[in-house]
Amino acid sequence: LQNLTNMYMIFFFWSILCNPERPSCHSCDLRLSCNCSHDGFTRVPMVTDRALTLDLSFNNITVVNDDDLTGHMQLRALSLHGNRLAVIQPSALDSLWNLEELDLSDNHLTALNPTWFSKLGALQQLNLLNNPYSCIGSAPVFQGLVRLRRLAFGGPALEELKRGALAGVSQLEELTVHGNNLLRYEPGALAYVWPLGHVTLRLHGPFFTNITLTSAVLADVSYPETPIILEDLHMIENRSVQPLRETARRRVRHITFRNLSISDEAIVNLLEVFNGVPLTSLSADGVTLTGEGRWEKASWTDQKSIDEFFVRNVVVLDVYKFVSFLELGFLLQYPRRVSVINAGVFVMPCITSGLLVNLQYLDMSDNLLTDMTLIETLCKGNGTLKDIRVLNISGNALKSLSTLSQLVAKLYKLTHLDISRTNYNSMPPSCSWPSTLRYLNISGAKLDNITLCLPATLEVLDLSNNNLKDFTVALPALRELHLSGNKFLRLPSGYLFPNLQTLTIQSNTLNVFSHSDLQSYTRLQNLQAGQNKFVCSCDFVAFLQSGIKEGDVHLTDDEESYVCDSPFYLQGKSVGQVRLSVVVCHQVLFVSVSCGVALFVGVLVSVLLWRLHAFWYLKMTWAWLKAKHSSRHRRRLRDGADSETLLSFDAFVSYSERDTGWVETYLVPELEEPTEIDGDAANYRTARPLTLCLHKRDFLPGQWIVDNIMSAMERSRRTVFILSENFVQSDWCRYELDFSHFWLFDGEAGGEPAILILLEPLSKDDIPKRFCKLRKLMSSTTYLEWPQEEERRGEFWRSLRNALGGEGDWDE
Repeated sequence: LQNLTNMYMIFFFWSILCNPERPSCHSCDLRLSCNCSHDGFTRVPMVTDRALTLDLSFNNITVVNDDDLTGHMQLRALSLHGNRLAVIQPSALDSLWNLEELDLSDNHLTALNPTWFSKLGALQQLNLLNNPYSCIGSAPVFQGLVRLRRLAFGGPALEELKRGALAGVSQLEELTVHGNNLLRYEPGALAYVWPLGHVTLRLHGPFFTNITLTSAVLADVSYPETPIILEDLHMIENRSVQPLRETARRRVRHITFRNLSISDEAIVNLLEVFNGVPLTSLSADGVTLTGEGRWEKASWTDQKSIDEFFVRNVVVLDVYKFVSFLELGFLLQYPRRVSVINAGVFVMPCITSGLLVNLQYLDMSDNLLTDMTLIETLCKGNGTLKDIRVLNISGNALKSLSTLSQLVAKLYKLTHLDISRTNYNSMPPSCSWPSTLRYLNISGAKLDNITLCLPATLEVLDLSNNNLKDFTVALPALRELHLSGNKFLRLPSGYLFPNLQTLTIQSNTLNVFSHSDLQSYTRLQNLQAGQNKFVCSCDFVAFLQSGIKEGDVHLTDDEESYVCDSPFYLQGKSVGQVRLSVVVCHQVLFVSVSCGVALFVGVLVSVLLWRLHAFWYLKMTWAWLKAKHSSRHRRRLRDGADSETLLSFDAFVSYSERDTGWVETYLVPELEEPTEIDGDAANYRTARPLTLCLHKRDFLPGQWIVDNIMSAMERSRRTVFILSENFVQSDWCRYELDFSHFWLFDGEAGGEPAILILLEPLSKDDIPKRFCKLRKLMSSTTYLEWPQEEERRGEFWRSLRNALGGEGDWDE
């Protein structure tokens, strides 16, 4: 063992050199339980110091250093099970002041050091099984563990238990000792622990055949009220039973055998050992019967104190030679509780049932009973088992619920009936049940509907793991209803169960449930509805996160079992962690507010655009585009013909309606009528009359105003703007200016510069800002100004005629 320890130490230090930094484990849940098992750690990993539970089982940890667990003062449970742990440094566990559970089983600890546990004053559970230490008791290992309640030690290497092995341990709820290879035992090594809840001993092998040593162990742990569990025993002959005489002498009332192989001779001897002993419970779990059931030789013994027989997982080596129990009346007439579980029983003859005269509890689950053999077992329902209160025949091949109800109808004291895990696939319209029936379990069957067959007297009903989709039967006395593992789409109506206090409906196909669904349950206190396919709507999430907590109903299952199935972006997320936005939860309000805001913003933007003349820009852009399209067509015409033939007017005159008097009085007569332009008689000449385009006279009626303006400008050599205060305020003039803004001042349009005539003083600041090119033209181009003096007007007309005649630039 020393060499083995040295090898592990070498391996450990080698791993430290290769991996100088400690690894980390982040597998902690919301309850601060960290599961770091099966992760291949060779050292104790770093975890949050707030962890309450730390599972390091099934790794390759060989050493726990002094500082590996420093800072984990809040740790409640630590498991190092199944590692290669060979060394725990003396103060490695000192900081675990609040540790309550420690598992060091299945490691390579060759000795137990008392200093490991010296600071663990809160420790309640300690498991040291299956380590290669050979002796306990040389030092007070458990000294100071005054709160220790569950202790397990021993293993294949344990050979010696010395007096004082449990020194410091005052009371235990559970003591487990594995001493299959125990060779030396000092009487009193396991004594003086009281109260002692129950004891589990594994003592097969050479030790159990040593009657003196085995009797000493049993004497130290045998108390009348302490159940004894003996594991891995082979009782073939009388000698193997003799150590139990010490247990009988101590008048132990409860004894259980696990993994027991026993012959007929040993059974008879066992009954003789406990003759007259107030043994109340005799149990065997995992029994191999090597005999033929001939136990009548013990019929002279007194076993009337036995109240319970419990047998599970029975194997009969020669079942064809095994006799009936008709000769065992001396055993069967006394027990009130009989359990024969997974024993291959296909029938219990009615005669044998008649021997169970005091029977109140019968468990024949997981056997081979059928409807036909059950009729024989229950004596055709004639009430033979008249005192039975609890009947469990679950896990059998039963198919007819009607037959069963008739068989138990005369069991007038029956209160509990378990027929789960059977083959019932339908329910008859009505059934006969004893009026005393309060508990019915039909879970794990194949029912797809329920009827009035259910007894109205039920207080607890379990229909889990069937194929049910709805529940429509009223059960006024029902207090608990279990419907998990079915296909319910919604909660059943609570009005059917006015006294229901507990409802479990996990693992169904529920999408949502709400406060209105629970209102019909007037007395419901506990609800378990997790593991369903929840649609995480706003109402459901809000209800589950806050609404249900404010009511009288409490969710008693794990909060993490309430997981969203849809919508897709929330799939797999815990409902408690979902945070939905206002947009998702209040769509109508959001749309209404959004529309209101959009309308307000739209009005605000419209006013702003109007103030900034944006509509004018848009309208003119459209008109300009249309004008450009028309101009391309006209240019193609000009390219094939003389441009002079396409021009109808010498000038298009744009003026305000209020300036009509000046135009008709001065402008038209002066330009359209022949006029003398030279006062010298020798050189007397008359000017050629000009053709003017006036909107009042020459625009075609019925056409769009912009089309008339476009046509007039295109058919005129020049454009004359009569600028005045009236012009700036005139809508007509504005349209003409609008188009000229895009047409006449655009080089691509092909027009010549406009002629500006100011009837009155007018600065460029009086021109609207949207006419940026016109304002620029007034700043950069010479314009004509109508003179108020009579003598200067001749010069004004000559300048105007020159400009309209196309003789180049002109000055004021």
